[in-house]
Amino acid sequence: MIITRKAISRRTVLRGLGTTLALPLLDSMAPALTAAGKTAAGTTHRLGIVYVPNGIVMEQWTPATEGAGFELTPTLKPLERFRERMTVVTGLSNRGPDFAHETGSTSFLTGVSPKRTQGADLQASVSMDQQVAKALGQHTQLASLELALESGDEVGTCGAGYTCAYTNTISWRSATTPLPMEINPRAVFERLLGDVRSTDPAARLARIEQDRSLLDAVTDKIARLRRDLGARDRNKLGEYLDAVRDIERRIQMAEAQVDQPLPEMAPPVGIPATFDEHAKLMFDLQVLAYQADLTRVITFMVSREFSSRTYPEIGVPEAHHPTSHHRNDPEKIAKLARVNAYHTTLLAYYLDRLQATSDGEGSLLDQMTLLYGCGLSDGQRHSSDNLPVLVVGGAGGRLGGGRHLRYPGTTPMSNLHLTLMDSVGVPVDNFGNSTGPLDAALSL
Repeated sequence: MIITRKAISRRTVLRGLGTTLALPLLDSMAPALTAAGKTAAGTTHRLGIVYVPNGIVMEQWTPATEGAGFELTPTLKPLERFRERMTVVTGLSNRGPDFAHETGSTSFLTGVSPKRTQGADLQASVSMDQQVAKALGQHTQLASLELALESGDEVGTCGAGYTCAYTNTISWRSATTPLPMEINPRAVFERLLGDVRSTDPAARLARIEQDRSLLDAVTDKIARLRRDLGARDRNKLGEYLDAVRDIERRIQMAEAQVDQPLPEMAPPVGIPATFDEHAKLMFDLQVLAYQADLTRVITFMVSREFSSRTYPEIGVPEAHHPTSHHRNDPEKIAKLARVNAYHTTLLAYYLDRLQATSDGEGSLLDQMTLLYGCGLSDGQRHSSDNLPVLVVGGAGGRLGGGRHLRYPGTTPMSNLHLTLMDSVGVPVDNFGNSTGPLDAALSL
């Protein structure tokens, strides 16, 4: 590794035994300013997807008015500080032959309904995130990351003659290849830092007992790098390394729980004991991956369709999926709305972290395109009409915000896919069941 004060390669990594540490974007990595005063660092395209299941209480999601003057609804209220960075999009649909959880999750990013089957012969289409990953993945260590908070091992028939396997993921590499979603923070952390040591439980416990960090393998190289950086870059590097250490510490705390008595239905080894900590840890791993430019495409399922997760921490001890079939019971509707608002609270945590992380001349949030939503609107009826959708982020100056855009109810969700793919520099003429990109209202 050769480092000078003039410039450092964006692809510089620090290698040690079992560790490959990529670096965040530093000022000394940027090429000379162009005549327009911009750097290549300001053109990095990134795409994030955050998916929530089982429908939304649309009356508490949908703003009453359109345009820039809309009022935030109870479910969107946790996102108030990001109002000018987000666009609420309503009226989009993924209509298919059936209204089911399996079709909702599969069509969310593919724009097509899956093949009805109860066997292993799954079929859908390439998902939007994976089409983007084919283009942007040429520039990064990982083409994409697929993450979740619930295991994707459901089998059997869930409903309407569809296998439950369709609910395990929203990412499809090809029409017949669904991608698994990783739920274990340690597995994600070691994938990002390139750890090649054994990851079986005994080896992990040995590392915990030694209380050693993966960063220990590159301590000397970090020290040499610091000496060749200016003050601003030293601060950036320090913040990045602090984030890495904090994530590793939280993972180690979760793994250390194996020595403690576990309650019934405890999470797997290495998974934090609370849903809140698990979610925030996985969000922080995503920020780390973007910050070090290890990948530019991340798809994240907060929960899977048919999820029966309970949320006693917010006063909802009942299972999520049965609660979504509320049969117009006001008490169940109120509890479902509470879950919906809790999910947007977690999204606000993620957006805070993206906004606080510098990237080029702005923040990660300034540079990326983030899609948040659900493949069903009304969980009671399994409806995929008028889907709940948010678009957040600046896409490097290509996306606006602070608006509620309403489209006719027959507008395919894939029309939004076309628009968002263009915003991250991967324009295509057709996708899924699209009829054309959305109008320019999403742009600045």
